[in-house]
Parts: sequence; C-alpha cells; structure tokens
Amino acid sequence: MLLAIDAGNTNVVFALVEGGEIKARWRIASDPRRTADQYSVWLYQLLEMEGRSHRDIDAVIIGTVVPRALHNLEVLSVKYFHVEPMIAGQGTAQWPIALDVDEPQSVGADRALNAIAAHAKHDGDLVVVDFGTATTFDVVAADGAYKGGIIAPGINLSLDALVNAAAKLPRIAIEVPDSASVIGRTTESQMLIGIYWGYVAMIEGLVARVRQEVAEPVKVIATGGLATLFDRHSDVFDAIEPDLTIQGLSLLHEQVSASA
Repeated sequence: MLLAIDAGNTNVVFALVEGGEIKARWRIASDPRRTADQYSVWLYQLLEMEGRSHRDIDAVIIGTVVPRALHNLEVLSVKYFHVEPMIAGQGTAQWPIALDVDEPQSVGADRALNAIAAHAKHDGDLVVVDFGTATTFDVVAADGAYKGGIIAPGINLSLDALVNAAAKLPRIAIEVPDSASVIGRTTESQMLIGIYWGYVAMIEGLVARVRQEVAEPVKVIATGGLATLFDRHSDVFDAIEPDLTIQGLSLLHEQVSASA
C-alpha cells in the first residue's frame, strides 16, 4: 500500500492509497521541527484505528513545498516503514509533464501535482484553482503542459492580516454570508462580505481574464478545503476535486513504478 504525503505550508496530509483509490487520509498542522519519531507515534495510532498496520505500507511518496520538513519525513519513511521514499520532482520521480515557464525549478510541487492529476481526469485546457495557504490559479494546456498561473493571498491569510492590522476588528470564521446583500450592517457582516464576495469576484474576474488570454474553451477545476464553500454561489467551477494533490502523488508514483 502507498503512503502519499503532501507537506504544505499549513498542513501535512497523509493518505493511504491502494489501486489508485484513497482509503484513508489524515492531516496535521505543518511544523518543520516535528520529528520522525513524533510523526510515527501519531500515524501508528491512526493506522490502528483504521484496522491497518505500518507493515501494510510498502511504498512512500512525498511532495512538499516546505524544504525544512522533507528530512524528517524521509527519516519517517526509512526508519518506521523501511521504505526509501520517492520525492516528487526529484531523482527518479521527475515531473512527467512539461513545465513551460521561465523558471521551472521554482514551480511548487503541489502545483505540478495538481496539473498532473487534473490533466489525467479532465480533457482540454484547464485552470486549477487551489484554495490553500495561497490561492493559486494554474493553467494546464490540453497536452498536459504546465503553462504558468497566478498566486494570490489565501483567504485565511488575508483575514489574519486584516485582523492583526486593525485593532478593533474581530476574528471571524469564513462562511457564506446570511444575506445576499453586499451592504453589511454590522462590523462582522461587513468583514464577511468583503472576504467572501471579494474572493468570489477575484476568482471569477481572474478566470475570465485567463479564458480571454488562452482563447480556447477552458475547464475550471477547484481543489482545497474551501472550494465547496465558494462553489455554492458561483458557477465558475466545472468540477470540484478535493484530493487533487494526493491523486497527483499517486499518479506520479504509478508512472515511475511502471517505468522502473
């Protein structure tokens, strides 16, 4: 069984994958100081709760945008699962798609993995919108090549910056506003309108500009925890794929294993 690890800036997601199907997934807050020993205690307990054992894992693949986290995850794989991990984008696990940008080495692993999975699941030109620490827009050509994209502040990051910079503004949760009105009558409702409808406007506006520039029919794929929240009041998304990055890791592992 494959253990796919997606180490992001906010969370590290661990997923058990068998036959290309995700059997279980867990997440933990990202902390580069967390040791392999700490990961193992946490994971062993979760595996047991799923009726699994660490002995079931015979392959590991890691994708990370946090370089400092990689060493401890590699140690986890070797010490506790007795497996030499594949590292997405490195060594034998080089990207199977063209990174058609000026600085291909700077493309985040999560964005390349999203492109791989989106292209495998959907035909034609694509825009992948990922609601993570940053909100990213990735353009994928019909042949699977990664063509570039857009990076905007993530929703929670924007809200944190607003609250931290303005002493009298309260901390609020991200949710759909109660009213369709964009004129708030309380401080909290005004903040929620600004964050929610502001991001809807940004997403729709940027996707429209990408479509105009690509000049071909474009399918929009959303991923990340907040994708379904924004899908409720916008028709910009053609599909929601919550596990796109993990699916990309699984596909990459499958392709590398098949060519070995």
